[in-house]
Amino acid sequence: MIYSNTHLSEVNNIIKKIDTKRIENMVDLISNVRKQKGRIFFLGVGGSAGNCSHAVNDFRKIIGIESYAPTDNVSELTARANDEGWDSIFSEWLKVSNLSSKDLIFVFSVGGGSIEKNISPNIVAALKYGKSVGSKLIGVVGRDGGYTSKVADVCLIIPTVNEKTITPHTEAFQAIIWHLIVSHPKLKLNETKWESVSKK
Repeated sequence: MIYSNTHLSEVNNIIKKIDTKRIENMVDLISNVRKQKGRIFFLGVGGSAGNCSHAVNDFRKIIGIESYAPTDNVSELTARANDEGWDSIFSEWLKVSNLSSKDLIFVFSVGGGSIEKNISPNIVAALKYGKSVGSKLIGVVGRDGGYTSKVADVCLIIPTVNEKTITPHTEAFQAIIWHLIVSHPKLKLNETKWESVSKK
């Protein structure tokens, strides 16, 4: 079979298995954060970090929520990694950002974090800190969901349909899910450029 067909067939299978109720729960939680004038902090590493940067733009511009990603500040992030260690880069950044109970941590991760497996221990530390100050926690993650799935108020685990393509599918569906969220009628405030142009 042509690989493109195989990959897209896997995408179709994932779509059929997605728990849409969890997405709706995320939307409601984000709506409440906006009403309370809370902020959203996106956390991720690798490709998921890139998704965080894009999501910050959309959440600020389209649905009007103050949003940030620590990975957008390369100077601070590398300084903290060098001086304080990789494990605490996100939690220390959140402390300086005065994370509060009105705020929300949104995790994008393939593994969800695990101290035992040494998978994204920085995400684990950040979630523990968020929990300690009463912040809301949500995530879009892969595999078994890791630590994120254990502590999040809402966690969407992208179904595994092929062990060899967990990472590309998880990172791709992070983008699909956040674009769904910012397009949701309960949250969307502003038209995106091309949609507004097409109406003229």
